[in-house]
Amino acid sequence: MTLQIYNTTKRELPEQLLEKAVLLVLKNEGCTVESIVGVYCGNKMMQRINREFLQHDYPTDTITFRYNKGSEVDGEFYISLDVVKENAARFSTDFQQELLRVTFHSALHLIGFDDQSPLDRALMQEKELFYLSEFTAETS
Repeated sequence: MTLQIYNTTKRELPEQLLEKAVLLVLKNEGCTVESIVGVYCGNKMMQRINREFLQHDYPTDTITFRYNKGSEVDGEFYISLDVVKENAARFSTDFQQELLRVTFHSALHLIGFDDQSPLDRALMQEKELFYLSEFTAETS
């Protein structure tokens, strides 16, 4: 089991907290880690990944790649800290709350949740809120 968090920016991140966030989702959803890499990056790197793999020429909050099926998760996720900062301002929340929300969102994508339809988006948002409240209670 390996879960690795990488920060390619100069911004300090609570890496252990982010690892706990990913593990909380996996545990509660009946999954375990085979190998997960989480990369927290800036818009430039995110836009390059989005263009290369999804043919979208703009940065986004998160992109996930799953390499296997089943309950043992092998995959990686990328989160743009620039987009997290923009979204925190847009939704009037603090940076760490938005960072946790997007980390939960990424973990949910890794285990198979999707957000392409309005119904799927609503389910993911419900799960994100659940994990935010669970995590806040657990780490308080």
